[in-house]
Amino acid sequence: MLRSLLGWVVDFQDDTEPKGMLQAAAYGFFIMFSYYILRAVRDEISAEDRGNLQIIWTVVFFVMIFAVQGYSWIASRYSRGVFVPLANRFFIVCLIGFWASLVFLPEASRPWIDRVFYVWTSVFALFVVTVFWGLVADCFNNDQGKRLFGFIAIGSSVGGIVGSAVTAYLAVRVPVFALLLISCVPLEIASWYAGSLHRNFGTGSVRAVGEADRPLAGDAWSGMKAVFASPYLLGIAGFIALMTFASTILYFAQSDLVYAAMTDRGERTAFLARIDLVVNVLTILFELYLTARIIRWLGVGVTLALVPAAVAVGFLVLGLYPTLWTLVVVQVIYRAGRYGLAKPAREVLFTVVSREEKYKSKAFIDAAVYRGGDLVSGWAYAGFAAVGLTIGSIALVAAPLAAVWAVVGLRIGRRGETLATDLAAASEEAVPVG
Repeated sequence: MLRSLLGWVVDFQDDTEPKGMLQAAAYGFFIMFSYYILRAVRDEISAEDRGNLQIIWTVVFFVMIFAVQGYSWIASRYSRGVFVPLANRFFIVCLIGFWASLVFLPEASRPWIDRVFYVWTSVFALFVVTVFWGLVADCFNNDQGKRLFGFIAIGSSVGGIVGSAVTAYLAVRVPVFALLLISCVPLEIASWYAGSLHRNFGTGSVRAVGEADRPLAGDAWSGMKAVFASPYLLGIAGFIALMTFASTILYFAQSDLVYAAMTDRGERTAFLARIDLVVNVLTILFELYLTARIIRWLGVGVTLALVPAAVAVGFLVLGLYPTLWTLVVVQVIYRAGRYGLAKPAREVLFTVVSREEKYKSKAFIDAAVYRGGDLVSGWAYAGFAAVGLTIGSIALVAAPLAAVWAVVGLRIGRRGETLATDLAAASEEAVPVG
């Protein structure tokens, strides 16, 4: 019955797909439920400490480099059934540590706790999502990704809605540090679903017996080396870097405009949480009705280019009308399209690479390259502001780069389609006849 209901929006090809899709969606739901409780807390810190953002992001980048190598080292020694839940539970321990610091350390230490928490949350945000999608890309092949990833992403979006709603309601009613403990619960449940997904599903198109229970090949640095050795992975890295530039410009502009418009920290947190809520509702509409169809009709390349093209137009509008509400509209359109359309399409790109690249190279791209882009873009924004450029002028400077981002998305998407065709042909040749 459930398969029949889901069949209205998802094209299933075998009986195992509904179970795997729902388990992956539940995993993503609890990951994003936890993250969106913390997201508004982090973003409010950025508005309060906005003058130091580029310095904090510099710290984030170097912390991320070490974190990626540590994760890759662990992945080379343990199977995915061990290192995926372990990553989530490491962050739970950290959250309890932050809560204890806020409760027992003196009030004078709060600004530094905020800064450390901002750095930690920036690492957390990318790592748990990267590990989640790495496991999903390992469990499903390219064809399944095109059909199922849009719905799987719905779980993440619903989790974001629940997390945003909980935060918007509680932010002005409970101490901020109470939210840290609340976020531990969905993160632990996500670990259970990760274990279930690992036990019940293989390794995408490879499906070698016992492969999922083996540690990954290589060492702590092999994932990074693979990126620089592969034009395809470099293209994905370039796409991520340009995406972070657009995100950073919007994020810094948001921090400046929100700080100027609102003085109360609780009011800012609630306002940002409401933006998150709207974004996630729109994202679900994309994922439920449009994402899989657009990927099927237009291909991965065009799908990846749609959001950058919209952002280029958005920057032009923001350049002409640099107000808080203009930015909110551009930010909502960008983030809804990015999460609901570009994100599932981008994850399909990783279904055609090796298992080591799905976890290690993906972690390097999604974490280190992402935060490296944040670092460069953050200092660029600070530099633009230092020479006297207004928010509107900076937006106009960013518009051409968004157009380049669209071209990169189109090219890597088409390359991914070619690799998927080659992989499917190789798999058919490997199957014995008779």
